Amino acid sequence: MTRTDTMIDSKLAGTVAIVTGASSGIGNATARLLAEHGATVAVVARRKDRLDALVDAITTSGGTALAVEADVTDRTHAEQAVSTVVDRFGRLDILVNNAGLMLLGTVLDQDVDDWERMIAINQRGLLYMTKASLPHLLAAAEHPLRGVADVVNISSIAGRQAWPKFAAYNMTKFGVNGFTEALRQEVTQKHVRVGVLEPGAVATELKSHNSSEVEQELLASEAENIPELLEPEDIAESIAFMVTRPRRSSIAELWAMPTAQA
Repeated sequence: MTRTDTMIDSKLAGTVAIVTGASSGIGNATARLLAEHGATVAVVARRKDRLDALVDAITTSGGTALAVEADVTDRTHAEQAVSTVVDRFGRLDILVNNAGLMLLGTVLDQDVDDWERMIAINQRGLLYMTKASLPHLLAAAEHPLRGVADVVNISSIAGRQAWPKFAAYNMTKFGVNGFTEALRQEVTQKHVRVGVLEPGAVATELKSHNSSEVEQELLASEAENIPELLEPEDIAESIAFMVTRPRRSSIAELWAMPTAQA
């Protein structure tokens, strides 16, 4: 039995998951792994051609997936994306807010438009998708199928630790962490588990928006925390753990920081 040609198990059979930023990297790997665990996966991003390729790969491996082209920074798009999924499959059990952007620069020199883009994707998109999804997640948590629903927000080690040239990115990720904790306190008694993952250096397209010089500075700044580059699959494994753990388990309910030494 291999991951590429059959399902791992059916821990998530009957559930429906949305994964944002699914056209590459962590989102792509997460969608594949959740599908292998039996979830029906709706993959959300702006690059429809990549989403279609991902859906083809999942269905070829025996899974069920739906491509939803949407810009999560647009509130109407986010609401329509969630409605499309629930109308199609009748429920929503898992939301993985993965869409993100990292543009680095000093406060003095960085283009303010870069700040706006990061705020839009890293925070506004997460807020819109969460608000649109929450009523359906609360309903799923009351259903006897699982008796629980999950929100996993992908933050960053930059949500805990600041470095020069990270100020605006730090702001967005510190905000993600604060929002996650507040949301957890609001809904945890309603059996919606809310968690956050804080990866360090991961080999994805996220860093490709910066110059090679900035890239080297980035890797150097993270070296003490992450001794080697993580792969998207490493983060996907952590996400899968969070959403397949026993219903009453509180392990990693709020914080999880995957590392290459784990």
